[in-house]
Formats: sequence, C-alpha cells, structure tokens
Amino acid sequence: MTYDGQTVPSIIANGAEIPQIGLGTWKLDGEVLHAAVQAAAEAGYRHFDTAPRYENEAALGQALKDSGLDRDGYFLTTKVWFTDLEPAALIASAEASLRRLGTDRVDLLLIHWPNPEIALEATIPALCEARRRGLTRHIGVSNFPPRLLEKAIALADAPLVADQCEYHPRLDQGELLGTCRKNGVAFVSYGPLGSGTLLADPVIGRIAEAKERTPGQVILRWHLQQGVVAIPRSSNPGRIAQNIQITDFSLSDSEMAEISGLAAADGRIFNPGWVKSWN
Repeated sequence: MTYDGQTVPSIIANGAEIPQIGLGTWKLDGEVLHAAVQAAAEAGYRHFDTAPRYENEAALGQALKDSGLDRDGYFLTTKVWFTDLEPAALIASAEASLRRLGTDRVDLLLIHWPNPEIALEATIPALCEARRRGLTRHIGVSNFPPRLLEKAIALADAPLVADQCEYHPRLDQGELLGTCRKNGVAFVSYGPLGSGTLLADPVIGRIAEAKERTPGQVILRWHLQQGVVAIPRSSNPGRIAQNIQITDFSLSDSEMAEISGLAAADGRIFNPGWVKSWN
C-alpha cells in the first residue's frame, strides 16, 4: 500500500508498509489533539499512533475523519493494555478500540507492555486470533526486550511486524535493534527526541547549526538513517511540520556516530514501576 502525500519513506516489515515518521498522541486529547492531527495531515503524516491507555481513541478517530484523509491512506496503530492480555480480554480490548476509533480495523495492534503474570503462551495466540478475525491487518508488541521478543515470535503463527520501544540518542538499543533486524521486525521508536531533553544538547546543536536544521530534525534524521520508525509527539503545528521535513539532508557516518555516542547508562526515561527487569 502506498500512502499518498507522505513526505518520508516507508519501511517494509514482514509484509507491513509502515511510514517512518508518525504522530504520537500520548497525552494529547480534545481540541489540542484535533489541531495536531489536522496539522500532521497537512504536513504529510500518514501514520498515527494511539492506545486505550491514552484515553483519546475516540478523539483521534474523529480528528482523522475530519482530516479528509481516506481510511486506506494512512497507517493506524493502537494497543492492548497489559492488564487485558488474557485471550478473551485481548479480543474485547481490540473490539472496543475499533468502536472508539470508528473504524472496522486498525493497521497494527500491539501488546502495549508484557505482563509476567499472564503467560505469552496465551496472549500471543489471542493476538494472532485478532488478526484472523480482521480486527487488525498486522500485529506486534511494545516494550519487549530482545529475549522476550524472540519468544513472542516463536509463539506466533502470524508474523510480528513491530516492536515499539523507547529509543533516542541517550539510550543504547543496539541489541534490540539487532534482534528486530534479524527477524524482519520494524523497530518503532517512542520518545524519539528524549522527551525534549536532547534538544539543547551541544553535540546535536552543533550538527544542527552546520546542517541549518533544528535539533529535532537532526535527531529524527538519525532515526531515519537507521531504518527506525519514529513517532514524535507534539501539539505545536510548526514543530509537527518540521519533524517530517527530514528527507532533503543526510548525516555523515561520523555525525551518526557522534549522536550515537551520547548514550548513557542512565539514559532510559520511561521506566514504570510494573517493569521488574529490562532483561
């Protein structure tokens, strides 16, 4: 499928075509979300990400209808919260998401977080069943470290197309990137700008000045050149437009290495209490 009007490339992952820049919608709702979606659609975004946990699926669905985009012209992701991973609950969650979004299927349904109290041996077949029922075109996971991703892939009788995880220059995700590439799985980066903490970094600032670009554009270009999908969140129309205008410049190998060199042992930003181990 080709997403008309997009200004960034797509990647192919186990049969899914995923635009490499999408609009993250965590903490966006109401008129703010509506305006962000309109700005994104006008700027060329054809990838939108939500989740029941964000409590904005209905608002996003309405905003997408109001955007004038054809339903087959964009890629839509939602998720299943980690308390709803028993088979019946997972299917019910997916069906409820479709009702709120006002659509008959999403393009990608993800397990939002793994739950050590609910066996993947039950959850992954239910995720595959959601795909068989036509609730979603593709399936995947989120916040799965390498070994858990490998286990999920082994349990699935349909291809997993994505693992959505935190990723930015302060967080080394090399092992997980390698696992994704080995299995043809897209790495989808949330918090790709480090929740804004990297925009004032002097290394990125120096590269941005040399390129006559914004720091955010440089960081997103770093993602793009790694074959990573990034879903930055913003409610600022100008910044939304800037975030997708990253295809007319490139970073050198040395610049890529400089940015990657910003990784730190304490670089993780999102580390909720229910996560017992990232290994």
